[in-house]
Amino acid sequence: MRSLREFLNALPPLPLPEEMRTWDAAAIRLGLPEVMLMENAARAAFDVLRAHCPKLAGQTVWLFMGSGNNGGDAACLARHLLDAGARPLVLHAKALGAYKGVTAKHVRIARAAGVPFSPLGRHDWHDRHEAPAILVDGLLGTGFSGELRPALRDVIERINRLATSRFVLALDIPSGLNGASGHPSPVAVRATATISFAAAKPGLVLPWARPWTGRLHVRAIGIPAVVRATSPCSAYLLDGHCLNALPTLPENSYKNSFGHVLVLGGAPGLSGAAHLAARGALRAGAGLVTAAAPAASLPEIKSGWPEIMTLALTESGGRQWPGTLPEDLRELCARCAALVVGPGMGRGEDAARFLAALLDMPRRPPAVFDADALMLLGRRPDLLGRMTSRDILTPHPGEAAALLACDTTVVQADRPTALAALRACCAGVMVLKGAGTLVGQADAPLLISPYDVPQLAVGGSGDVLAGCLGGLLALGAAVTRPSLCTAGLGVALHALAGRICAASWPERGNRASELADALPRVRERFAHGNPDQAEREGQEVLPWPE
Repeated sequence: MRSLREFLNALPPLPLPEEMRTWDAAAIRLGLPEVMLMENAARAAFDVLRAHCPKLAGQTVWLFMGSGNNGGDAACLARHLLDAGARPLVLHAKALGAYKGVTAKHVRIARAAGVPFSPLGRHDWHDRHEAPAILVDGLLGTGFSGELRPALRDVIERINRLATSRFVLALDIPSGLNGASGHPSPVAVRATATISFAAAKPGLVLPWARPWTGRLHVRAIGIPAVVRATSPCSAYLLDGHCLNALPTLPENSYKNSFGHVLVLGGAPGLSGAAHLAARGALRAGAGLVTAAAPAASLPEIKSGWPEIMTLALTESGGRQWPGTLPEDLRELCARCAALVVGPGMGRGEDAARFLAALLDMPRRPPAVFDADALMLLGRRPDLLGRMTSRDILTPHPGEAAALLACDTTVVQADRPTALAALRACCAGVMVLKGAGTLVGQADAPLLISPYDVPQLAVGGSGDVLAGCLGGLLALGAAVTRPSLCTAGLGVALHALAGRICAASWPERGNRASELADALPRVRERFAHGNPDQAEREGQEVLPWPE
């Protein structure tokens, strides 16, 4: 897979609410009636509800109908429930005569078919003992933003009090949840399951949205592929499916077929970080890995791994890193396909000078900058201008705060905005680590990892990711894969290795070295077009549109 567009076309799209409206409008311009798209959405919602609650006949179902198209979905769904033998009741938020367009049409059809409607403000639906076992949330769609009005907030809070012992299906998005950020505003319906029409929205796949979305389903409603192709969205999902883009193992290969990675880090006392990065590169498939570090660290960097080659960097006067690049290091860099810079490098002035010299090197290979290198770059932001579009930077929230000269709480309060600011810092790819890792590059779509894996929250995990990315960069050199694609693949590979570790250490306790050792098992399970098998084996793969 050589182009970014090919890579993105293989990923589940995550359109923002305004992009979803563009898709709807384009489908309608092609001649697809809007009333049919709503019918398709309601039918898809009925199928999801029936999958969760097979015995619908005789069941009372309350459907909360808002003022927009989301309410029309609820009205249309009520008709399908009535035809299935259920007893639906649509509780509408405004007078039926005030509904317009396609929503009004489906209200008329549902009433003509015999579906009962009742004004939300008049119906006594607050009694927990009278509420049915199934509730459907059709109050607000993905276009909602800002703060909830007090009256609607009261309705949502009442639904949530009922929801503790009932099945709640949210149509397109739980009402009150922001479709872009995944945060409530300030409350949202707590759904048992959510059906997202045509595609999931970015906020729905972020880990912190899970308490509101419940199980997320994505269902097609008839938006043609040509619409999605001509109106690409600004975000895509990094789940196990993206690993299909990893190349199959070539025949008649030898070590140089898989690239040479050079790890630069591992000052005395910090050698474990360089070992884990080298180990991650090897486990990701690199053919050769060399660690260049102060001579005193090399035995610990190898740490019983003879496969990790070493190059001693010596310096006098008590300094650990040379101020200029030695000739043997320059020659080695010229033979390498990728660099991993920073794990265990230290943050002294000698490390800063060495990093600056490395960035000045002509024809430098693409590099992953991690850990101490990022903190040094935070002190020398002018060096960010020497990054190329082939480089990958992997800050965790604290390192991102150092690069942006802000507090970590600012980064975590609005991670998408923080990533946008990071992308503007340099030409390289930015990987903002943490639950719901975000991957982006200037003028390119955002890639969102849906995973929150406690097994990754262990010292050395980031070093493994840096090495994994270096290994994939080296492998990608043979096919000239864009670094944004490589970063996305590495993030997914790393997260799913954490999920494999969870099978052995469900309550944590795994080491970063075991995370690195799980990387080849992820490739076996998820790569080469077989994510469904991995899902059956218990690994989470979020649903694609079906």
